[in-house]
Amino acid sequence: MKSLKLIIIVLLVPVIFENCSSTENTETGQQSTSQELTSADTEGIAATAVTAEESTTTPETNSTSEATTQAETTTESNKKDEVKPSSSTSAAKEEVTTIESSTPATPQKSINTESEPVEKPIAKTTAAQPTVKVKKPSKPSHDAFNTLLKKYVNASGEVNYAGFKKQKGDLDNYLKDLEENYVQNNWTRSEQMAYWINLYNAATIKLILDNYPVSSIRDINAGKPWDKRWIKVGSKTYTLNEIENSILRPKFADARIHFAVNCAAKSCPRLMNQAFTASNLNKLLDENARWFINNSTFNSISAKSVKISKIFEWYSADFGNIIDYLNKYSTTTIKSNAKVTYEEYNWDLNKM
Repeated sequence: MKSLKLIIIVLLVPVIFENCSSTENTETGQQSTSQELTSADTEGIAATAVTAEESTTTPETNSTSEATTQAETTTESNKKDEVKPSSSTSAAKEEVTTIESSTPATPQKSINTESEPVEKPIAKTTAAQPTVKVKKPSKPSHDAFNTLLKKYVNASGEVNYAGFKKQKGDLDNYLKDLEENYVQNNWTRSEQMAYWINLYNAATIKLILDNYPVSSIRDINAGKPWDKRWIKVGSKTYTLNEIENSILRPKFADARIHFAVNCAAKSCPRLMNQAFTASNLNKLLDENARWFINNSTFNSISAKSVKISKIFEWYSADFGNIIDYLNKYSTTTIKSNAKVTYEEYNWDLNKM
């Protein structure tokens, strides 16, 4: 019996010794690992140690492992998440390496040190405006004016202003036509001259009609109707004085102009009862000069003396030697030493 007990003791001692050694080694390894591993490494290794202990140790060892695990948890919380991978544990190295290699590198945005160009504000573009075609002036027709003159002016140049006023719109249209189809440099001299004479006479009639009834043209515009600026020609605006004294007289240098333009007064050369055109210009100028000079209402002519219109005095520079000029149209030959005097001018309206 004693021998049996002795045999059992001999058999149990190595087993007990072996178990104690295993337990001590496990605790030592766990303490060493808890001091070196980070929070992530400790959790992985601790889980591995627990698994190993469950398969190789006794229940006593399990209780020891649980105590060790609690100590490790306390130690990790005191480290405040500080990560220090262990150099002695290959498993920890592999885990950290795996985490680093699996994390994609954050692409760095390149910084352009050069100043970026400042974008200029885009100018607002307005919608294209439709092209306005400018009507090119053409040669106007004087037919409308010719019709009005034949209807309201007699052979002596007296005007039916009351009747004329009823067709004032037709006269306005004619003046509008002259405004838009004004003189061009490529027109002939006769075309240009006829244009300006007709414009002067039509404008004078309109001035009377706009103020009719009136007893004299000098009752208009404070006695200076010829200085009123209102006659439109293209983009310009003229006065009657400018048409006569700045255009007709200097440009054409023809004294017969004074027998063509009419000032709406009884002493003025008659208003022709037809319009001037390029084709009839010279004929009408000569005709009216002859009619006026030989008409005793305006001039008294004899061989030794002449009493003539004030027009010959006012515009003496245009006529030159007055005796020579009169003899060109007079039916009476005037001596070169004839006495020259002038008639009084009657500004009453040249109405019928």
